[in-house]
Amino acid sequence: MPTLRVASYNLRGLKDSADAAAAVVRAIRPDVLLLQELPRHPGSEYVVSSFARSCDLLWSGRTRLLSGTGLMTALRVTAADSVDRRLRVGLRENPRSYTTTRVRLPEGPQLDVVSVHLSLRAEQREQHAGTVLAELARARAGSEDVPLVLGGDLNEERDGAAWQMLADAVQEVSADRPTFPAHQPHRHIDAVFARGHRGARPGDPALLEGMPVREASDHLPVWVDLEV
Repeated sequence: MPTLRVASYNLRGLKDSADAAAAVVRAIRPDVLLLQELPRHPGSEYVVSSFARSCDLLWSGRTRLLSGTGLMTALRVTAADSVDRRLRVGLRENPRSYTTTRVRLPEGPQLDVVSVHLSLRAEQREQHAGTVLAELARARAGSEDVPLVLGGDLNEERDGAAWQMLADAVQEVSADRPTFPAHQPHRHIDAVFARGHRGARPGDPALLEGMPVREASDHLPVWVDLEV
């Protein structure tokens, strides 16, 4: 049965060691890498392109402009154009968005994949989760049989209203383990959810033993192998 490895990683704007972050990604070897906090400063497209090459992944160069969400894909995966969707925030608040695209495996199956980065404000997170789910439902009307994968930095744990809203719509499939902060993780705020898959195997954190996760970012990555 075809298997797709999907990972999610908050890169903290590559303000730490991009080489360390790339080493972590290469160790995971994702087919799809959902990203948060890609750098957006002038000229940063060269930084992101270089990072993608270091990860042995492809980046379209078209995402990250709204708030830093984006994605990269492995050579074995065919991806449609990525689309950024803005999430409403208040005046002078940090911008928020999500990025979505449809990918296809060589064996034929298609999946819709989504990278999200929710707000630091609880009430805004709940609003944004509802907006993402509603807009995805409209965009996928008529193709609900296509599996859906959503992952990212939720900025809250399982008891949060936004997390519960997402979990009611799509199944949590990544490992139940703390992801933040990387140097001493004690909060589980990063996750991958899916719907329409045949099976899921959460990523084994032992894969990251000896990897420079503390030097790479303030978050740990999460990943899952999905049977589709």
